[in-house]
Amino acid sequence: MKPFVHLHTHSYYSFLDGICSPEELARHARRLGMKA
Repeated sequence: MKPFVHLHTHSYYSFLDGICSPEELARHARRLGMKA
């Protein structure tokens, strides 16, 4: 299976919809082992 990562996310740039920074989202993806 090829590497996979969810691309639909909500950061604090998403108006009224997200609370994480893009950096936090990337760190969390790395912790989950998402290499793509």
